[in-house]
Order: sequence, then structure tokens, then C-alpha cells
Amino acid sequence: MVSILDMCNLQVDYLLGNNPRATSYMVGYGNNFPQRVHHRGSSIVSIKANPSFVSCRGGYDTWFSSKKSDPNLLTGALVGGPDAYDDFADERDNYEQTEPATYNNAPLIGILARLSGRGGYNQLLPGIAIIILTLCPFLFTLLVIM
Repeated sequence: MVSILDMCNLQVDYLLGNNPRATSYMVGYGNNFPQRVHHRGSSIVSIKANPSFVSCRGGYDTWFSSKKSDPNLLTGALVGGPDAYDDFADERDNYEQTEPATYNNAPLIGILARLSGRGGYNQLLPGIAIIILTLCPFLFTLLVIM
């Protein structure tokens, strides 16, 4: 029988690339990860590269609507991921699959914090994982009982 923590470990492995597409759904992790994240800051060129003013509309028309890869990587962000058939369309306007949302990323931080005690995934944990767990008592309680 598989324990809850073993199942969590398998799910994290899946998110990070051990899946039928060999795709990591964490931006910047591995060799194959989302390149067109549904995130305006990722899709607009840096002011260092283009110091001209970018209006809200201009940012959307010129950059957000672009089919090119993101000029700014949102490293560490977990996107929505594949559909029920493991299909994934890496397109910026596909917000269901390419948007990095707090409801995807926050639980992952907690699970990685818990799994780090098992000797794995230490390289992924930000230094503030313990602070996050302290601020989220429900998540902390859930991880303790696992």
C-alpha cells in the first residue's frame, strides 16, 4: 500500500517532469518547461532591454499577445498543467493550463517542505518555507499528520 507521503512524492515527481510528456510544469525547472506563461510580467520585455514606455494596452497588444517565449522567466512558478488526457498547450492565452496561481503554488511549497524531511527536493525549497508554514496553520497541521 502506498502512503500519503509516497503519493505526494509521486505527484511532485509528475509535476517536475516524470510524466508522459516529460514536461516540468514548474517554470525554469528541467529542460522542458512552459515557455509562454499566462502572466503579464513574464510576457513583457524588461525595461533594461527596452526603456520606452509601455502602456497597459500596449503591453497586452504587443507583448502579452505575442506567440514568442517569455522574455522574463517566472522561475519557480507552477502553472496549471495538463488536462485529464495529459495534453498541454503552452500558449499564453490558455490560462487554464499556463497561469501560475496561488492555489497551485502554495500547496506545493508546503508539500516540498514536508518532503524535504525525507531527504528529497531540498534544492527546490526557498528559505522562507518555514515562515509560510507558520503563517498557514491549516497547512502545517495537515503536513504534521501526514
